[in-house]
This record gives sequence, C-alpha cells and structure tokens, in this order.
Amino acid sequence: MVSKQDYFGQSIFFHRGLIMDPAIFMDWMSFAARWLHVVTGIAWIGSSFYFIALDLGLRKPADLPDGVHGEEWQVHGGGFYHVRKFMVAPPEMPEHLIWFKWEAYSSWLSGFVLMVIVYYIGADLFLVDPEVLDISTTTAIAISLGSIAFGWIAYDLICKSKFGEDNTRLMLFLYVLLVVMAWGYTQVFSGRAAFLHLGAFTATIMSANVFFAIIPNQRIVVADLKAGRVPDPKHGAIGKQRSVHNNYLTLPVIFLMLSNHYPLAFATEYNWIIASLVFLMGVTIRHYFNSMHAGKKHPVWTWPTTIAIFIVIMWLSTVPKFFDEDAESSSLAPHQERFVAAANFDGVRDVVLGRCAMCHAQEPGWEGIVAAPKGVALETDAQIAKHARQIYLQAGRTKAMPPANVSFMEEGERELIVTWYNTARAGN
Repeated sequence: MVSKQDYFGQSIFFHRGLIMDPAIFMDWMSFAARWLHVVTGIAWIGSSFYFIALDLGLRKPADLPDGVHGEEWQVHGGGFYHVRKFMVAPPEMPEHLIWFKWEAYSSWLSGFVLMVIVYYIGADLFLVDPEVLDISTTTAIAISLGSIAFGWIAYDLICKSKFGEDNTRLMLFLYVLLVVMAWGYTQVFSGRAAFLHLGAFTATIMSANVFFAIIPNQRIVVADLKAGRVPDPKHGAIGKQRSVHNNYLTLPVIFLMLSNHYPLAFATEYNWIIASLVFLMGVTIRHYFNSMHAGKKHPVWTWPTTIAIFIVIMWLSTVPKFFDEDAESSSLAPHQERFVAAANFDGVRDVVLGRCAMCHAQEPGWEGIVAAPKGVALETDAQIAKHARQIYLQAGRTKAMPPANVSFMEEGERELIVTWYNTARAGN
C-alpha cells in the first residue's frame, strides 16, 4: 500500500516546482485539439450541407433577372430569407461579400494537430503495430505524411487532366484510389491508425479542394468583377466539381474519424473492406438527400441498399484479427520495457488482470462486450506495458475505468498504479 503522502506527492502538480505531469498535460492537449476539431468540423460540414441543399433546391421562376440561375425562399429564426444565385457572377461587385473558407482551413489544421499529438507523439502505441509491419516510428510518420500529400497531388492532377472532364469517371477513379489506400494503410499501420489515416487522406483532399481550387477560382471571379471584366464561367465550373466531390466524401470521413471508438470496425480481419464499403454508404445516403433537396422523386432504393451494405459490414466484423502473442511479447520498445522492469509491476499486473482484463481481452468475458474497448487488450505483460499511460490516466489518476467501478477496484490499487507509472518514468 502506498502512503497518502507518497501518493499526493506525485499529484498533478509537484508542490514546489508546479510542474504539470506530462501524461496529464498531453491528454488535455489531445482533448483541446479534439474539441477544436469537432467545433470547426461542425462549422464546415454544416455550411457544406446548407449550400448543397440550397443549390439543389433553387427554383427558376419566369421573372428572374438576367444572369440569375435560380432563387429560394427560406424561413428560419423568426424571419424569411430570399436567396438568389448568379451562375457566373452578378453584373457588378457587391459591397458586402461573405466568404466561406475558414471552416475548412481550421478543420484541417486542428485535425492535423490532433494527429500529431495522438499518432505522431504516440506513434509507438497508436501508429506502429509490429504485428502488421515492424517499422520505426520515424519511418511510419514519413509514410503518413507522404501518403497524405500523394493523395492530394494524384487527385488534383487527374481532375485537371482530360480524364477528369467526365465527372462520373473521375469519381469512380477516386473510389478505386480510396479502396487501394484503405488496403495499403492496413498493411502498414495499426487498424485504428489505418482508419484514421484514410479519413485524413480523404479530408485533406476535401480541404485542399477549398484552399487550392474553390477559393482561388472565386478570387479570380471577384477580381474580374472589380476590374470590370466579364468572368469566365469555367472558374465556377471547377469550384462546382470539387464541391460535389466534397459533398459525397463528408459522411465517410465522419465515420472514419469516429471509428477509433469501435474496434469491430478497425481491429478485424477485413477492416479495409469495411472502410471501402463505408464510402459506398456515403454515396447512397447523400444521393437520397441530394435528390430530395432537388425536388426530385425520392430514390427509396438507397435505404435498403445502405442497410444491406451495413449488414455486410457487421458480418465482416465477426471475423477476428488474430495476433501472435509471443511475437507481441518481444516487440516492446526500451521505454516500454521499463514498465515491466519496475519493482511493483507484479502487483500492478495482478490488479489489471483482476479488475480490467475481463473486458480488455481478445475474448472479453464480461456479458454484452464482444470486443475489447477501443481494441485494447490487457492480458499479457507486453500489453500492460504498451498501454501503461492509458492505465495510469484511466484507472490511476481518474476513476474512468472500470466503468462505474463494476470490478470494485480499491483506492489502494489505484495508488499502486500511480506509483508504478511514476516510478517507471523516473527510472528512464
């Protein structure tokens, strides 16, 4: 049993130096980045959904002025709005113009910061999986950055080529590219990281569409208006094409970003096929709502199709992804080995196996849990050492785990975890 004096002496702030515990600091930084990413993502997706619905819902009465493509009346917030769209540009530059760009930029930037905090700084735990591919963290990060950059460059070049003039053909190519990347990422990274990277790969294309294509072409049109020139319609057509792509990619990106909470998606044998099918569901769902907003007959076939795809996904998730425990035991990094070598590791192992492993196992024993939460198994010394930081934060510093303390973890056991973690770190 650790004394209260020792326990509180290792609190979040060291009493004299007021130095924050690095693990707690990084966890709060992750929370802050995730919060910002969600907020900016909502803003971007919200404006995207609104303008897609607005564009598709435009009506064309006979008395529209020249140059007006359509108009729409809307009611919201206690009043009525009358919106008109000029297909190319208005006759002259308006005095007040609202741009929609910061949402996309800040969403990507906050997402990248979050990826750095979670997957680059924590590469040994969340990015690299020796059971998939035994590579250094530096190599893994280089592959991550290179693949994301490759995605945008390849997509943009195809869009600008003769091949990209046919939008249907272009979107089929994009889907094939995404399937290839889904498979490729699962051959290099952990399942969780593979899904996240496929989401980042896609989101980068979407954000870059705004930064490198949509906004620059709009700036050209604005500059032409200010100079008294007649804007070229091609600039609007380019922006429209990229906007349509973003429309169909949004829902799969959201799924991939949420997937880290659901190991049945990312930690199964056919995870890359699951990811590929998610993009098809995004198409069917968006097609239904796009048709509805356009005032067309509702394509009801999209719903049974979506449900059928989702059932296939659930079936695919029942094929587990097996691991070689002996190989995993030998894959600890030096900074992880110190947690096994710590003097009180035996006691911590007994606590984890007794209080945590009934859920955090390859085959969970707790009723209603079919897969280890977040794919984290805590059955071997290697697994406990790899997830030391999570154990420390979830069960030592806080009482998040076990949920509702269903396994009756005692305060002394939580104190032991804190002491073990801090002792191992101090011995580094």
